[in-house]
Amino acid sequence: MSEFWLISAPGDRENLQALERMNTVTSKSHLSYNTKFAIPDFKVGTLDSLVGLSDELGKLDTFAESLIRRMAQSVVEVMEDSKGKAQEHLLANGGLKEKMKCLKIDLTTFVTHFEWDMAKYPAKQPLVSVVDTIAKQLAQIETDLKSRTAAYNTLKTNLENLEKKSMSLGQLSSCEKRKWYIVERKLETTDEGLTLIEALAVGCLASCQKGNLFTRTLSDIVNKEDFVLDSEYLVTLLVIVPKPNYSQWQKTYESLSDMVVPRSTKLITEDKEGGLFTVTLFRKVIEDFKSKARENKFTVREFYYDEKEIKREREEMARLLSDKKQQYQTSCVALKKGSSTFPDHKVKVTPLGNPDRPAAGQSDRERESEGEGEGPLLRWLKVNFSEAFIAWIHIKALRVFVESVLRYGLPVNFQAVLLQPQKKSSAKRLREVLNSVFRHLDEVAATSILDASVEIPGLQLSNQDYFPYVYFHIDLSLLD
Repeated sequence: MSEFWLISAPGDRENLQALERMNTVTSKSHLSYNTKFAIPDFKVGTLDSLVGLSDELGKLDTFAESLIRRMAQSVVEVMEDSKGKAQEHLLANGGLKEKMKCLKIDLTTFVTHFEWDMAKYPAKQPLVSVVDTIAKQLAQIETDLKSRTAAYNTLKTNLENLEKKSMSLGQLSSCEKRKWYIVERKLETTDEGLTLIEALAVGCLASCQKGNLFTRTLSDIVNKEDFVLDSEYLVTLLVIVPKPNYSQWQKTYESLSDMVVPRSTKLITEDKEGGLFTVTLFRKVIEDFKSKARENKFTVREFYYDEKEIKREREEMARLLSDKKQQYQTSCVALKKGSSTFPDHKVKVTPLGNPDRPAAGQSDRERESEGEGEGPLLRWLKVNFSEAFIAWIHIKALRVFVESVLRYGLPVNFQAVLLQPQKKSSAKRLREVLNSVFRHLDEVAATSILDASVEIPGLQLSNQDYFPYVYFHIDLSLLD
């Protein structure tokens, strides 16, 4: 399971023995894997300041979890066709031991082997300063995420609208083209911009090439030889004819208007609904021909052959396709090189009382190989997801510390333990064991858990959230 219970109990002899009893019962009954959760000694300050800090940490905890879930979802969206492998990119960078700082650790291993990052969040600083540092870090990540996802979503919306119309760049108006290039040039100044616009534009252009004859681009269909060009009097039109009406077209097109060149029609291409025919006529009867064609269920496609424009459009499409290979597709290169370092499996954690913890991670060569070819946006999400996730687990540690001091008093003396329920079905039984073992810490609370009608004086939390021991929940199912 990807669910963890982070609890604490007083560190006196009686309660340490209670922890050992809990560990014995849960281990023998296969209810959970348990391991000590190391939290440094912080500068406590006044109890009044801790009460305010408790409220602030609760809000920060909720914010941090929301942020990492949004970032995880962004990874899924960026991965597109490889959504199923998004979990492999949700890792924590380092955090086990000093020599392991460069390694990438899966989330479960990071939590079960948590060590406070003294370099990033010095424990010698006042608690308020530590919390403020984490809050500012997360706020900056959220600001960056908003700007990047806003750019992504704006482009995605605009290009999806183009896709619905099955337009290509060559079919946009001059004004729209200018807007496109302004956006493109602007985004090229950012790391993620070029990847976004290329990836989305290529998807749109691919769809444009598959649109129906009424809307799709024709630059890859028509040829110069299909048209009468540079004539003062004659012009070649393109007409869409439903398949059932082919015969009628051949019999009537010459008589739809005066001055239609005999035997000038030719089938250029067709799809399952109809065909695209050419017809040559005098310029001065264009409108009359269009009107008569509509009456006969023939549609004149507004298209005039411009060799320079066709060439420019083809070059633009080729450029985008080339950039796609260089920019967007690279996001999936690492996935094709092999499976993640840590497959989805149960992590064996250290039993209570055993300070030695197994090392876990990647070699530098594996790390560099995995990062090769990743797009800038995916790289940003991976790095900052890791930073936000690590900060979130540090917030959990801070909450345990603050709540333990408030609950058990001074001097600071408590033991934090991380429990990983083995099965979802065992959660209820595990809760009963904990409530039984630590019932002596708060008889009223222990009774109220069994009897919801009993209110605990002075508590603002619901009975379901309050237990005789300090308790916080960690859920790593970020993509559910």
